[in-house]
Amino acid sequence: VMPQTVEALNHAKAAGVPIVVAVNKVDKPDADPTKARGQLTEYGLVPEEYGGDSMFVDVSAKAGTGLDDLLEAVILTADASLDLRANPEQNAEGLAIEAHLDRGRGPVATVLVQRGTLRVGDTLVAGSAFGRVRAMLDEFGENIVEAPPSRPALVLGLTAVPGAGDNFMVVDDDRIARQIAEKREARERNAALAKRTGRRTLEDFMSSMEKGETDELLLILKGDGSGSVEALEDSLAQIDVGEEVNLRVIDRGVGAITETDVNLAAASNAVIIGFNVRPQGKATELADREGVEIKYYSVIYQAIDEIEAALKGMLKPEFEEHQLGTAEIRDIFRSSKIGNIAGCMVTSGTLRRNAKARLLRDGSVVADNLELASLRREKDDVSEVREGFECGLVLKGYGDIKIDDVVEMFELREKPRS
Repeated sequence: VMPQTVEALNHAKAAGVPIVVAVNKVDKPDADPTKARGQLTEYGLVPEEYGGDSMFVDVSAKAGTGLDDLLEAVILTADASLDLRANPEQNAEGLAIEAHLDRGRGPVATVLVQRGTLRVGDTLVAGSAFGRVRAMLDEFGENIVEAPPSRPALVLGLTAVPGAGDNFMVVDDDRIARQIAEKREARERNAALAKRTGRRTLEDFMSSMEKGETDELLLILKGDGSGSVEALEDSLAQIDVGEEVNLRVIDRGVGAITETDVNLAAASNAVIIGFNVRPQGKATELADREGVEIKYYSVIYQAIDEIEAALKGMLKPEFEEHQLGTAEIRDIFRSSKIGNIAGCMVTSGTLRRNAKARLLRDGSVVADNLELASLRREKDDVSEVREGFECGLVLKGYGDIKIDDVVEMFELREKPRS
């Protein structure tokens, strides 16, 4: 059982829908369908043969084994658990499952009719897109003239690319369709604007003041399909590298990267992410002129890894203290020119001239983050003195030293982020 299987199972449970399990790859020599059944019982899916109520079917997608049994199991479960009756006579309603911009056909949407019958020539509103159905294709690419309930179809003739999961409905004429689409678009734009420019409370301001200034990586996503853009945005939203750095998607869309996208990125200092798409017209030239970065990806995991690395790179470096050595003050020499000189014996580690120092007296810190103005062995200036040797040192800007005080030397080293 893979992580994506558990994720799909959690989504199905959250939606409250019945589940049929297809145990795939049973044609492989080392296949063990019983093991998969046992593992899934841990997630609350108990097969019928074990006394549960979930139908399990052994299949092989490659060899085509068990597919008829799987279809039968889906139909039986649907008949037993769901009321799938629909009125085929009313105006069509349903969902846009996926949509993309086709170079020859324009905006193309894959819709699933849930009620009514969709016909060629109907006026359609899908999300903020609308248009008259110019043609419909089935799953084999063949032209069809109508799609009854439960029928998926590829619809041509829309003015824009709807989002994956948008509702569609058939209306009486183009004017009504345009009005509905414009209202939906305005509502989406206002919601996005409100989300983008949320009001800051005093508590938010005080919290950000305490944490320090937070950096923000702004992204514009463009992809070849609304489903892939949505999947990429959801995956990026799950990246968490702490509270110091935020990631925000300020715009998303389907199709080639345009000059409008570049202008928005330049105005908001954002990075454009192109997923299986390229720039259109003079967008590349404009991006070079405006200094806008465009990143191209064809694999979603590569995009996630690189953006996560970029976010970690925006984090302020963390430093940890590394102790170098300690020295005990055995004598003090007064100098009118350079102040008090501490005659020391290095008791552990090494003293270095360019490191930080702190002064300890009876185990308590008297002064911290001091620097050495001078470090000598006998009459020679040296850069470091090792354990067991005597030396003379002067603490820059600090002269309140006493015999038996301890000088501790340390340096700050950058700690790698996990």
